[in-house]
Amino acid sequence: MNLQDLQTMIDYHYWARDRLLDALESLTPAQYNRDLGSSFKSIRETVTHTYAAEWAWYMRWRGESPTALPPADRFSDLAALRTAWNEQQADMLAFVNGLDEAGVARVIEYKLLSGQPGSSPIWQMLQHVVNHASYHRGQVTTMLRQIGASPAKPMDMIAYYRVKQSAARA
Repeated sequence: MNLQDLQTMIDYHYWARDRLLDALESLTPAQYNRDLGSSFKSIRETVTHTYAAEWAWYMRWRGESPTALPPADRFSDLAALRTAWNEQQADMLAFVNGLDEAGVARVIEYKLLSGQPGSSPIWQMLQHVVNHASYHRGQVTTMLRQIGASPAKPMDMIAYYRVKQSAARA
C-alpha cells in the first residue's frame, strides 16, 4: 500500500459517508432514533459509532489512546454529527496528506479501548477505518429499508471510481 492508495481510500471513505449522510437528511427524529434491533440499535447510534471509531483511530495516530468512544447522545441530531465529522475529516486528510511513503508503513503502538496493547502500520489502520465504515454503511442501508426510507445513492467503491472518472472527463 502506498500513499496514493491511502489518499484514494480516504477520499472514497468521505465520498461514501456524504452519500449516506445526505440520505439521512430526510429522516424524522423518530426515524433517526428508532430502535431497529441492529448491532447498534438505531441509525443514529450506528452512524455515531462509525464516526466515533474513526475518531479513536485518529487519536491513536496522534499518540493518544482513548478509553471510551464518544456516546451517541453527544450529538443532538444529524447536523451536529455532520459538523463534528467534517471537522474530523479535515484532521484525517491533513494527517494522511502529511505522510510520506515511509510514514505509510510506520508502526504505531496504542491501547485498545479495553486497555490491551496493540500496534499496527498506519496503512492497515486506515484500511480498517474505511472497511469498518463500509460495513456500517451497509447496516444503515438495511435499516433505511426497514423503516421504508430511500437508501443512499450507490456507495460501492466502483461507483466512486465511475463518478470520479466521469467528473474528470467533464
